Amino acid sequence: MKQLEVQIMGQSYLLGCPENGDARLLEAVSRVDAAMCRIRDAGKTKARDRIAVLAALNLAFELPERNLNGMAAPDAAHDQAPAESVDGASHPKLAALLQRMDIALGTDGRLL
Repeated sequence: MKQLEVQIMGQSYLLGCPENGDARLLEAVSRVDAAMCRIRDAGKTKARDRIAVLAALNLAFELPERNLNGMAAPDAAHDQAPAESVDGASHPKLAALLQRMDIALGTDGRLL
């Protein structure tokens, strides 16, 4: 297994990559980086770990849409679920999860 050095939200990571998996890994890194940067740039959240959780929730929320009929969703659909939308009334379960995360994180925004 080879390793690739990538950047996500300005921070370097050394990731293990299966043979012939470079393109898929770099595409995943690009999606995660874009999702995290959108949340950061919205200015509502500053804690890196909270940004990562919100990005993961957004990407997981989009998975069924992307996997529909084995085809990726168009980019326009990808952009329709930005981080700000997950705490809206249209997603009550996600809003409840975010509220529980806020309580758990406390005022400093750190898990530990």
